[in-house]
Amino acid sequence: MVVLKRVGTTYLPVTNVQKAMEWYCTNLGAICTYQDADKAILQLADQSFFLIPAAQGASNGFKDSQGNEWFGLTFEVDGPEALRNFQNLLKEKGVRVGSIEERGHAGINVRFWDEDGNTFDVWSEWREKVST
Repeated sequence: MVVLKRVGTTYLPVTNVQKAMEWYCTNLGAICTYQDADKAILQLADQSFFLIPAAQGASNGFKDSQGNEWFGLTFEVDGPEALRNFQNLLKEKGVRVGSIEERGHAGINVRFWDEDGNTFDVWSEWREKVST
């Protein structure tokens, strides 16, 4: 029996809540719905993101057993053209963004990083369109 319905909130470590909130709103179009001295709550991609003050160097990413860097979550866009447009938009805004990657499955991906080193992935296919 499946009880869990969806991911409701993602927590992101940041060094400066105000600065990070401005970065997400400016570069990704997030909407800040709450902010106090200890956190900011953003709405982005139909989800809540809590920006939480953390020690320098904390991030949502990790390295696997072979030392490859991984990301905390993957966003989705509607197709390869939308992914390339998003990559170009981030480049124009001066955001650190990777190259388009083909990973051997449907669609293509690109990674980007916020100013605190949190890493994110973007996939060119909607999960509803692709049988996994």
